[in-house]
Amino acid sequence: MRMNDLSKTSHLQQSENQEMKDMPLVSVSMPVFNSERYIAEAIESVLAQTYTNFELIIVDDGSNDRTRKIIDQFNDQRIIKVYSDQNRGLITTRNLIAGMAKGKYLALLDADDRAFPERLALQVEFLENHQADLCGADHFTLNQVTGERKSSKQRHSNSDIQALLSVCSPVCNPAMMGKLEIFKQFPYKASYMHAEDYCLWTEIALAGYRFANIKQKLITYRLHSTQTSVNHLQAARNVFSNAQANYLKKLGISESCLPRPLPFYERLDYGITFMRLINQRISHISIGANMELYARFQFRGNGLWTPLTRLERVCIAFYGSILGRIGKLA
Repeated sequence: MRMNDLSKTSHLQQSENQEMKDMPLVSVSMPVFNSERYIAEAIESVLAQTYTNFELIIVDDGSNDRTRKIIDQFNDQRIIKVYSDQNRGLITTRNLIAGMAKGKYLALLDADDRAFPERLALQVEFLENHQADLCGADHFTLNQVTGERKSSKQRHSNSDIQALLSVCSPVCNPAMMGKLEIFKQFPYKASYMHAEDYCLWTEIALAGYRFANIKQKLITYRLHSTQTSVNHLQAARNVFSNAQANYLKKLGISESCLPRPLPFYERLDYGITFMRLINQRISHISIGANMELYARFQFRGNGLWTPLTRLERVCIAFYGSILGRIGKLA
């Protein structure tokens, strides 16, 4: 090889090394338990990312099927494999991964989901531009029983997400990426089992961190009968209710205003009070998000009254949004 060729090769290597330094390390968290059916596709989706500076931390939480054999088929040097002989639970496993992680950002992905190739690149770019501290994304939901594939309906701004936390979890957990320091500061708690994701997001929101959802589909989220959220539905609801009440309390909203279906005159009292307070506590909530909030006070299936309940919802949503825009104090 000639000297000028060696010089070009050396310069190219230096450029590649500098480019890697400019790309912050992303730690991908993948807890696993008895996921032989889906784990290979999940791993492959991470290895196929256009963003290459990542570590994939796979912790197998005592699987007794073929999961480990499938994991061992992957030899990429960016994969860190940890095998536990005991099933310690999802919360412990997630916290273990966050403790091991070395990246600037932590990206969550469950072992039964699939990330699209641009996922890490787009989320890193978004976070590096300081548009949020944590970001999720639009996504597809795939029902493994029926084969039905649906597009998610997300709200994207920090205001909308933090407002909707009062009634639901408005982010898709396996689509989330955030600063690793946040996950270290706020570990998942065993007392929040079966609704630990929602409880974590409320704690982080109350601490003042900013959320966002990217307006692009970045993962496929599977729905199937073996999911924890399906098998422990009532327990999850109980934990959610307690965390929801705590979130409202920390926002200065009485539990009497908890969004739930109410007769017309009662919701004009409690519902409007809630809408006034939530928009005073969280400014710039969109009209669409306010409609979702107020809908929780209305009954479904109103028959002939449906046009009137929709009109009521729109009017109250406008009322709430106007309060948020003018920044009126409580």
